Amino acid sequence: MSDAHSLDALIQALKRLPGVGVKSAQRMAFYLLQHDRAAAQHLARALDDACKLTQHCDFCNTFTEHAVCATCMDEKRDHSKLCVVETPADQAALERTAAYKGLYFVLMGKLSPLDGIGPHELGLKKLFERACDGVVQEVILATNFTAEGEATAHVISEALKARGIKPTRLARGVPVGSELEYVDLGTIAHALVDRR
Repeated sequence: MSDAHSLDALIQALKRLPGVGVKSAQRMAFYLLQHDRAAAQHLARALDDACKLTQHCDFCNTFTEHAVCATCMDEKRDHSKLCVVETPADQAALERTAAYKGLYFVLMGKLSPLDGIGPHELGLKKLFERACDGVVQEVILATNFTAEGEATAHVISEALKARGIKPTRLARGVPVGSELEYVDLGTIAHALVDRR
């Protein structure tokens, strides 16, 4: 671009968002500056506030504005169950089901040796301390069913077993409302193995 350094910086910043390429970033930047500067300023303030005020919960590691998040503080939650997820977005997805009433531990990632993310970077020591606190009776591994998610679940599972805790893993299976001929073979195979 020309001498519009601040515009270039905005486009580069938007491009860092997942799934946003150069054209999408340009489209967003041009729209905000041309049609909705009030929204642009509101977005800037919201991002600034979130960066200043958001921290990690001392217990579960999720995002919160307090030392301990509302979920961990909730006396109605089942403190004997601890569900391990990769991200706050995964935690939010589980919460939307309204099927789980226990507590969480958010890894903020997954094991990925190629990216330099090992057990130390994920804070697994903090997870193991939490899981072995004498209150937790079940640790549910709810990492994603990707290669890295499976590896993360395996490492955590083995470490928990060595500490005398038998973890459980989310079940995999055929999605509700789907037809078998359109379901991938790996899902069908896991559904057969994990049948009840």
